[in-house]
Amino acid sequence: MTDTPPNAQNADQAASEVVEEFLRKLRQKQGNWVEWGVAIAYLLKAGYNPQEIFEATGFEPVQQNQVVVGSQVYNSLEKGGASEATRSYYAQRGSDILYELRLLTHEERAAAADLTFLHKVDADEAREVAKAIKDFSRFRTLPAGFEAHPGDAVAYQAWKLARQNSDLQERSRLIAKGLRFAHTQSARQQIEQLLTDFTTIPKRPAPLLPFYRLDSEEELPRIIPVVGELPLTPQDLQAVPIVTEIEPFRLVKFNGEQAWIPLPGWQTLLSAEDPVAILASSDRLPNNTQPQPGKVLIVVDRAQRDWDASSYFVVEHVGELDIQWLETEPETPVLGRVIVIVRPKRILDEEVTKDSWQIDE
Repeated sequence: MTDTPPNAQNADQAASEVVEEFLRKLRQKQGNWVEWGVAIAYLLKAGYNPQEIFEATGFEPVQQNQVVVGSQVYNSLEKGGASEATRSYYAQRGSDILYELRLLTHEERAAAADLTFLHKVDADEAREVAKAIKDFSRFRTLPAGFEAHPGDAVAYQAWKLARQNSDLQERSRLIAKGLRFAHTQSARQQIEQLLTDFTTIPKRPAPLLPFYRLDSEEELPRIIPVVGELPLTPQDLQAVPIVTEIEPFRLVKFNGEQAWIPLPGWQTLLSAEDPVAILASSDRLPNNTQPQPGKVLIVVDRAQRDWDASSYFVVEHVGELDIQWLETEPETPVLGRVIVIVRPKRILDEEVTKDSWQIDE
């Protein structure tokens, strides 16, 4: 038996000391929330799970996620060009607000952070600001009267909703919001026109997202590797890699870059010409009504690239794939149609399901 090299021993000891120091700082709430997020991220990478961190520090899992993601957003603000005043303000408070900006690009985050700092918005309004900026960034040609500024993006969203609303009280609230955030004079003029023009533009309802949930064991097939056809040798048998299923969808990876995942033979999948699967968090979906974000599996048919207003599509946005409902025919190419979104099977007691005698009873 060989001894552990001295350098490795020193590295392990140093890592252990860092972990203990982070745990102590978190327990004693030393430093600011950004440092807490960095510490928790380090502990998670070191193998701690959220429950263990909660028991050791008092930070609940939901709070851990908020400060970790919020600190990542904060650390991107300087690179994105946020002002010193904004960064100084958010260094002491506002993890819940920065958390809502997580889906924006670095530049958009910085601009949104400056805007939320200027207007002192809360987390709910920050979520609306982030959505408005993300939606506005998809325009290849900007709407008339509105410029490429986060304030105008929020103003446009308010203007659009006000035109669709016949309730005078809600319409007035949206007009006031638009005037509050409008950055350019032309944007203000567009919104001020609504004070005398009471024409209502009917809102086209967004289609329902095609959610399915895996509800029975029969809908959760298991992938088994094939050795080949007899006659075979023991070496052939041993050459098959061990298959490890990754929950919650039983995704299976093999050697190399490829991976496969089992899905039931739903008709919409059988009729797809070129289906591919994308793993995502449900909060990346547009018009998502799920109260808590969770893992979903999005199946896209790459062969269906003709736009229609009753479906969701995959398009390119700032160099990344994005799921969108496109109310009118887009200027950017459609990369595929979303045909199925799968939620994982809800299991109340996973340990019980492993014992067949308990299930039979």
